[in-house]
Formats: sequence, C-alpha cells, structure tokens
Amino acid sequence: MQQSQLERQLAGWSLTTAEILYHMPDHRHLLQSFIWQEYDQAPRFPRLIKFLDFWSHNLDGPLSSVRVAHKSIIGPAELRMIDTEWQLN
Repeated sequence: MQQSQLERQLAGWSLTTAEILYHMPDHRHLLQSFIWQEYDQAPRFPRLIKFLDFWSHNLDGPLSSVRVAHKSIIGPAELRMIDTEWQLN
C-alpha cells in the first residue's frame, strides 16, 4: 500500500527541488536548466542521487551543476512571547 503525502512527511520526507544545469549535447558551450521536484529524505537525498545517476549514465547532456533546496512542510509550531494579555468576558 502506498503512503499518503502526509504520512511521508511525518516519516521525515520533505519537498526537494533541484535546479540542474547541463551542457547541451550538440553545443557544449551552452548551458540549459532543468528543474526536478520530488519528495525526498534530507540530507542523503536518495531519490535525487538515483535520478542524477540515471542522467549521467543514460542522457547525452553532461551535468554542469546542481543546486538543491528542501523544506520540511510539517514542523514544530513557531511560538513567541507577547507583552500584552487581554481577557474577554
């Protein structure tokens, strides 16, 4: 049975976005951008590593650079102290 996205997030998965710059196969001096986005486990990023491994072995455009961003969507609430207290009847 496949886990829901909420169950994945509770298990430590987070939304990961990678900007992949690669050299055009026919024009090696030109770079092109590709955006990859998937739920993955930080900091090892097994799905991203698997995708980049597939890319380097099966596609003609050699990788130039990869920038990774991830954000845990579910996390602890942010609490802060305030100076005033009001009481309502």
